[in-house]
Amino acid sequence: MSGSTEIDASEEIADERDVEWLSVLVGDWQLLADLSFADLLLWVPDTEAPGRFRAAAHCRPTTGATAYPEDAIGLLSDAVESELMQRAWDSQEIILAPGPEELEDPAAPIAGAEVVPVVREGRTVAVLTRHTEELRRSVSSRLERNYRACASMLLTMISEGDYPYLDDDAASHRGDSRVGDGIVVLNREGRVRYASPNGISVIHRLGHDDELEGRYLAEVFSGLVEQARPVDETLPVVLTGRAPWSTEVEAGAVTVTLRAIPFTRAGNRIGAAVLLRDVSEIRRRDRQLLGRDAMIREMHHRVKNNLQTVAALLRLQTRRISSAEAKEALEEATRRVSIIAVVHDVLSQGLDSEVDFDEIVDKGLKLTPELASPHVEITLQRTGSFGKISSVDATSLALALTELVTNAVEHGFPLSLEKPETDERIQATVWVMPERTGERLRVTVADDGAGLPESGGPGNGLGTQIVKTLVSTDLGGTITWQPRAGGGTEVIIDVPLGRDR
Repeated sequence: MSGSTEIDASEEIADERDVEWLSVLVGDWQLLADLSFADLLLWVPDTEAPGRFRAAAHCRPTTGATAYPEDAIGLLSDAVESELMQRAWDSQEIILAPGPEELEDPAAPIAGAEVVPVVREGRTVAVLTRHTEELRRSVSSRLERNYRACASMLLTMISEGDYPYLDDDAASHRGDSRVGDGIVVLNREGRVRYASPNGISVIHRLGHDDELEGRYLAEVFSGLVEQARPVDETLPVVLTGRAPWSTEVEAGAVTVTLRAIPFTRAGNRIGAAVLLRDVSEIRRRDRQLLGRDAMIREMHHRVKNNLQTVAALLRLQTRRISSAEAKEALEEATRRVSIIAVVHDVLSQGLDSEVDFDEIVDKGLKLTPELASPHVEITLQRTGSFGKISSVDATSLALALTELVTNAVEHGFPLSLEKPETDERIQATVWVMPERTGERLRVTVADDGAGLPESGGPGNGLGTQIVKTLVSTDLGGTITWQPRAGGGTEVIIDVPLGRDR
């Protein structure tokens, strides 16, 4: 957001609709500051000092020097300023402050300032002050005079409750078009009354070489759109200034954004300003980024397909092997390849550097093999949310958790488990419980099975070695095994997230 603001936190504004109105105003008032060559301050009544006002927002111009080197947020109005603001508040008219020669302090920022009531639905909700250098007001170029005329029309609309536009589509295009990039001022019929030098240059780059002033802007562009790709149907609305809207035109290698700001007086349209900006380079880079993102997604998709092919080949090989030990090793390898494929599948569906890890875990749990006793019915349950996890961490963490869940099933409820006396199957659970604290993740994998061996620690199998390596080396974390209260085993992983690998 341009400038500084404390509107949302202001206790002086009770009505949420007033807050929204003022937020929209200051969210786009860099335009007004640049047209005015002036600092803008938004004031609201101070609840602790009746009769005085406190500055809730401040915006400096990019087209001229600032009158406030220090941020004015929180500034309390003095007696002279308070009297002027109260007059504007009550009368709902723009008040011109006395000049330097009429004030006790000629250097006071209020000298010569305009005090504008901000009106919404017939009520004054705040006061805006515009602070301009006296020299600029008296000696200015044609460009400055036209800029100031546009600013004055907008200030009048603010005092009449006709600006800002809450339904202005330009709110989603802030930053696309700025005053210094080019501006065309239209009269009520849509003819060009004034075009800034930068505005003329932008239109020339689209292919128009003739004069602009006195021409209908829509007519000028009618000869350009034939060279362009299909044009937004809102283009005529923007080029005639009939509604506050934004659009984009492309001709050859040149892309230009246009934003219309209608001027009204007493509810009647009297003209408009159209902001233009050449965004050709920005759009070229956007296309490059989209191409790169598409390539990355395709890469993850192909890796996922290749891994699934490898897993299918391993399963095929498993069926042809008679050795139970070799068959078990291939099944473990297949499971590990499959969980990596799940990670790449999720990565192929988005552009973010982070992934929804809950989705990966839930899919990974379904890959857990049936290694438990046939007399046991196991429920795999995730309690809590992992949230977003960096794609850098996702593969290692997914592999580690899958290994731990597999170990919990295989060793907590082994195939050798004796059959119960009744025909009912034993109900057992394996829990995956994540806890996020800032940039650290703590995950507990627990089961209510047979518990740890007599040695009190985990075994030395390949799965355990893989988990230890993934957690300590790849993730830079720690892992501990301990008995679970009530029976079974708990494995606790504690890892930092978002580290540079």
